[in-house]
Amino acid sequence: MTKNYFKVLRGGTHTSFQDSGYINKQHLGITSGGVVDSDLYELSNKILNNHKDTPVLEFSIQGPSLKLSSNNCRVVICGNVYFTITKLNKTFKGRPNQSYLLYKGDIIDILSTLNSNYGYMSIEGGFDLQKEFGSFSTLTISNIGSNNGKKISINQKIYIKKNGSNINSSINFEKGDDDNSSIIRVVRGPQMNYFFQKTIKKFFNSQFKISNSSNRMGIRLTNNICKAAKSHNIDSEGITKGSIQIPGDGNPIVLINDHPTIGGYPKIAIVILSDLSKISQLPIGSAFNFKEVSIKEAENLFYNKIKKNNNFFKKIKNSKIK
Repeated sequence: MTKNYFKVLRGGTHTSFQDSGYINKQHLGITSGGVVDSDLYELSNKILNNHKDTPVLEFSIQGPSLKLSSNNCRVVICGNVYFTITKLNKTFKGRPNQSYLLYKGDIIDILSTLNSNYGYMSIEGGFDLQKEFGSFSTLTISNIGSNNGKKISINQKIYIKKNGSNINSSINFEKGDDDNSSIIRVVRGPQMNYFFQKTIKKFFNSQFKISNSSNRMGIRLTNNICKAAKSHNIDSEGITKGSIQIPGDGNPIVLINDHPTIGGYPKIAIVILSDLSKISQLPIGSAFNFKEVSIKEAENLFYNKIKKNNNFFKKIKNSKIK
């Protein structure tokens, strides 16, 4: 039996297979990787009743255009995304967080993220991929993972595990009242003592802006130079996701999913897990402030977010397609 697949008509800016990433592999020089926005990743799989670690297509700014080869499949797009679906030569605008049953010849065209950077496409049952080092995630910088470590490209085939079920699934996304996008919360970094007190106050009291030089490795910030009092070079040491490095020019870099495993710049602070998706989704030019919280508060915020998401996912609506 011939496997069902999508033919890639357009690869998009940066489209890759991702899941929750690589765990306990940094000693091998393999970074954490995985989806940038874990909330949208979890939501996309919940809507399709997939296992929580089912791999998805993550796209940035402009996504892919895909044509289904045969049979059918059920898909969902999550995020603030503009996309269209073409069926029998008729094109209509798709709605995020709503599943669609596609048939042979149908085209899903993910045109752009809106006021955000990342979106996600999930398939019921998942894509037909092989794990590497315990993950389906693609690390394009080091050519590790699914799709031979490369991003999706035109004319390639993306294979699907199963046909789609005859179900409509959807959820209404509501932005939480406490989701203040102008505040990013952090804990103290291991080299905060490398900076004068006046520099630390400036770090928290003055706004930063998202530069146009950001990717899955790191988010470069401008508008608030904060240079170390000591040398901007330190002995290389292990790095965690969310670390805020201060290079010699004083413009911070927030390290995200594809960050290097070691680094030699002082780290003034670390973005808490609850706010990593938020800062990663801020568009170019967005202004915000950092706010310091304690480790205990960061832990409570993380667990409260998990509880809130679980309650939110219970609102998913399922109905049979007539």
